[in-house]
Amino acid sequence: MELIILFGVLFVALALGVPVAFCLLTATVATALYLGTPMIAIAQQMGSDITSVALLAIPLFIFTGELMMKGGLSDRMIALASSLFGHIRGGLGQVTVGASTLFGGVSGSAIADVSAVGGTMIPQMVKRGYHADYAVNVTISAALVALLVPPSHNMILYSASAGGGVSISDLFAAGVIPALLLAITLMITAYLVARKRGYAADAFPGLGVVLSRLIAAIPGLLLVVIIFVGIRMGVFTAVESASIAVVYAAVITGLVYRHLSWTAFTEACAAAARTSGAVLFIIGTAGAFGWLMAYLQVPAMLVDLLQGLTDQPVVILLLVIAMLLMLGTFMDMAPLIIICTPIFLPVVRAFGVDPVHFGVILLLACGIGLITPPVGSVLFVGSAIGRIPMTQALRTIWPFYLACAAVLLLVAFVPALSLWLPTLMR
Repeated sequence: MELIILFGVLFVALALGVPVAFCLLTATVATALYLGTPMIAIAQQMGSDITSVALLAIPLFIFTGELMMKGGLSDRMIALASSLFGHIRGGLGQVTVGASTLFGGVSGSAIADVSAVGGTMIPQMVKRGYHADYAVNVTISAALVALLVPPSHNMILYSASAGGGVSISDLFAAGVIPALLLAITLMITAYLVARKRGYAADAFPGLGVVLSRLIAAIPGLLLVVIIFVGIRMGVFTAVESASIAVVYAAVITGLVYRHLSWTAFTEACAAAARTSGAVLFIIGTAGAFGWLMAYLQVPAMLVDLLQGLTDQPVVILLLVIAMLLMLGTFMDMAPLIIICTPIFLPVVRAFGVDPVHFGVILLLACGIGLITPPVGSVLFVGSAIGRIPMTQALRTIWPFYLACAAVLLLVAFVPALSLWLPTLMR
């Protein structure tokens, strides 16, 4: 009966359109009242989940991304990507994927990526004769690369949800090759679709232009190197690297690029505060929800259920991926990571899947949910920027869905793609 109340209230609230954090809180409180659990225990659990030291890195990295976005870095990334990829068929689509990959290494957020890159590239593609649905589909798919490259705050969230036993530096390293694989696959897909639709390519601007734009973008790109190498070499922790990233971003955008005005700085502060507040509230409510699931032994029951169905690790992993993709259609990424990690991580570990490897699988599967209706936040933002209904984008997005799904399956069943680089750097 307890599980019926817990998941019944959750799904009913989601169906009514209640914000996810309040759905989780309502389901937790309703189940706790039925069990006679003191409300102070729920409040204490929420508090303990959001006061973890490791989670300090999340608002700091969010603030770094906002500073870089307001400070003109996205324009330099787009200019660099344009000079590198603009001469390929459907050049602006290739530029979008390249710019998203470069900017994702700074923002670590798919929403920030599609807002910054899409805000520039989608109107430009439409103006140059590209169909709006193509522009939106390329942009929202490319934004998923940001989930896999450092400093992805979703990786930090996964590490915290796993009880802190998964190395953040290993996760940062594990996402690099899958991110590059996803970017290359999306570029190929964008090229094939552009060729079919007859889109033109721009002229190559020359090595001199490429070099000058690379030099202009280097100060911003160095941020990724500082974060990744610093954590990997043990020079500083994830929280310390996030603090350094904020200072570095402020100096680069304010003193080097001279693009960060006081108004832009205050806007970055306000945007980071709003996003961080929403994320931390979701973390708190999802943490209490997860604690109640652990108390009701949901993970253990799921392990027993799946073991009763099959003893083949490949089948188990496919079932878990299918469930993640299904859940991603109606739940946003942060609560999905927090809820699903304590449920599915013990399951896959029981079948020999490395937790770092599973982290990459989880993020990529949840990322595909971000471009899937009805709660696909990245799909919603991209469609709003492109000024088209989501249904119009969905009619022609299937090649990009297939590309993302192919990379997901390849990463899932070739563990070396995720684990080779962390192993090499130990």
